Amino acid sequence: MRLMRLAGWAALLLATLAVQPSGFAQDVARMERVPDRQPGEGEGPYRRLVIRNATLVDGSGAPPRGPVDIVVAGNRIESIRSAGNPGLPQPQNRPPGDADREIDAAGMTVLPGFVDVHGHNGDPDKAPNATYGYRLWLAHGVTTVRGVGLYGGAGDMSLADRQRSRDNSIVAPRLFAYVVIGDVWTGGPVNSPERARAFVRWAAQAGYDGIKFFNSEPPAVLEAALAEARAQRLGTVAHLGQGGVAEVNADRAAALGLGGVTHFYGHFESLLRDRRLPSYPPDYNMADEQWRFGQVARLADQIVTPGSPEWRAYLERLRERGVFMSPTFNIYSAGRDVMRARTAEWHERYTLPSLQRFFQPSRVHHGSYFWDWTTADEIAWRRFYTPWMRLVNDYKNMGGRVTVGSDPGYIYQTWGFSYVQELEMLQEAGFSPLEVIQAATINGARELVEPTGREPEFGIVRAGMLADLVIVPGNPLANLKLLYGTGHMRLNAQTQQVERIGGVRWTIKDGIVYDAPVLLASVERMVAEARAREAAAR
Repeated sequence: MRLMRLAGWAALLLATLAVQPSGFAQDVARMERVPDRQPGEGEGPYRRLVIRNATLVDGSGAPPRGPVDIVVAGNRIESIRSAGNPGLPQPQNRPPGDADREIDAAGMTVLPGFVDVHGHNGDPDKAPNATYGYRLWLAHGVTTVRGVGLYGGAGDMSLADRQRSRDNSIVAPRLFAYVVIGDVWTGGPVNSPERARAFVRWAAQAGYDGIKFFNSEPPAVLEAALAEARAQRLGTVAHLGQGGVAEVNADRAAALGLGGVTHFYGHFESLLRDRRLPSYPPDYNMADEQWRFGQVARLADQIVTPGSPEWRAYLERLRERGVFMSPTFNIYSAGRDVMRARTAEWHERYTLPSLQRFFQPSRVHHGSYFWDWTTADEIAWRRFYTPWMRLVNDYKNMGGRVTVGSDPGYIYQTWGFSYVQELEMLQEAGFSPLEVIQAATINGARELVEPTGREPEFGIVRAGMLADLVIVPGNPLANLKLLYGTGHMRLNAQTQQVERIGGVRWTIKDGIVYDAPVLLASVERMVAEARAREAAAR
């Protein structure tokens, strides 16, 4: 979601105005290399790690069970065994005490590592080193991220970071690297079906996991790219920008073979009530971001009745085609209450000053469009969320697959914290807490791995799966706020004192145990040091 800086992409921006986040035109030369993981930054993998006395939410949709002991050998879950029942003697078949490390998770919940299917790194204007976002993701239990893209342009470091994460030589989630169509390669414009196929073959040869689209291509080019991506076993996802929905809305994109639709773009344009194209005010200008983001909420007044036969038929077509929805509710939430987003309690300690400046109203920074955001604009967005959330919840109820993406680094959304807000907003949309966790874990894993024809090795806590786990004090099914790095504030009934509880305690990625509060402290130091440098330079 960044205005493109490279001159070669200026025309594309004006043509598409898709404005989806991507570092795909960052000045990558100014991005810093992620530092190597240092001793003490995560421990393991262990010959044998035992997590004892936990309540398990395994991600499959099954209800919680426990207490259990989870045995991890290297980077794989070896076994899950009952640790008894409350008030009864512990069973005799508990894991032996020869573990290299034990974690007592009594009173805690173990979940699969979370999957964020819509990730970007910062850029030099916001967060010049991706370790900032990587650490915040891990500190909030996110062990897998799909970059769409993570970086971009000449010198793209997405593949390098992905390999270094696989090697566990950096502090980072597991990474899947998508490339925006036409970006990174040096083969010229992608302006014909033949060029589209050539680009996709190049992306597969280079090692990318999938292709991101902005709906800026003619339909024939998009169709050719999607067909070649399927042949190459690459994933596909699209931000169906407003500049292209007259030709390709979400309904048509799904028919052409698109794997996933992110954000809301393309959905409402597929559900218009009595017209083929959306209606805009006579003086509307799509190049004006406040106009664009303010008016898109007015689409809610132009669609068919939610729950109507037309509504359900559309969702059924998406479901039959296997389309994944990643709504990213959180990234637009400032539209319905900009004051709340601007003053979120984590900004003071965990949001870099450069990122804070990027968030401020600006005609230069993409997504900083609150130039004169009014009460009427906020009301329109609150109303817009009602059918949007209904659409996503209905899709889930019909058997469609919904995943969790946070799109951080824009519109007051800080890495990690924005992911938890997305979980909360899925619950607001009508998902039960177990459905939220399923969307955040195995559904996300399937969206990333299914294009390859394989089954995912993460996303469920089960013997044989990769050891990607989140350990959280308390019960996040009862209160998702326990997942925020800042925890949850409440009044202690016994002491009558206000206290903070929760926050992820440990995140385990690929068998390596990360102390989440230590990760947060490292980010807090980054923020404090950045502020000190800026103060010294004044």
